Amino acid sequence: MPEFLYLASQSPRRSQLLQQIGVRHEILVANTDGDIQEDAEAIEVVLPGEAPRDYVQRVTGLKLDAAVARLQRRGLPVAPVLTSDTTVALGTEILGKPADAQDAKAMLRKISGQTHEVLTAVAVQHGAQRLQTLSVSKVRFMPMTEAQIDAYVASGEPFGKAGSYGVQGLAAAMIEHMDGSYSGIMGLPVFETAQLLRQIGWKL
Repeated sequence: MPEFLYLASQSPRRSQLLQQIGVRHEILVANTDGDIQEDAEAIEVVLPGEAPRDYVQRVTGLKLDAAVARLQRRGLPVAPVLTSDTTVALGTEILGKPADAQDAKAMLRKISGQTHEVLTAVAVQHGAQRLQTLSVSKVRFMPMTEAQIDAYVASGEPFGKAGSYGVQGLAAAMIEHMDGSYSGIMGLPVFETAQLLRQIGWKL
């Protein structure tokens, strides 16, 4: 059984969810300076006509590629590497992280009173073994007024989050219904992640 894994994500929510199920881990952060800079934004570019489910799984795989290469470059101790990516889809439209306040407001107007999908892909690599899974959940927001949208964006919570909201924060007061994985909507589906880890020999 591996002693620990590398989490290639700076999301505090993903780290908390791994802690919740007793998985010891270290954060494997991306290079932001030096000779090799990793362009996370380029990885997350949507390809023309790409379906949301294909997109989130492709991006997760690319993040894992980058993380494994990062581990090898730094000469760190060998351990499994885990990555995850979450996107929000309204039909075939992908709602990523908002660029600014106006973008966040536009996304929130779109999902107001609507049911959308939250797609979270998880991938792990342990030696030559690579496994990936996809969690699909449905979320319905109540119809929101402009004042409610403005106040929520002013809170700062939408920024850095797919679909411009965080289910574990203030947005919970506006969500009418959820169907699927609450932890998946947060950013790391615990059950599906545990299943992947069991397959690489982790005892949970």
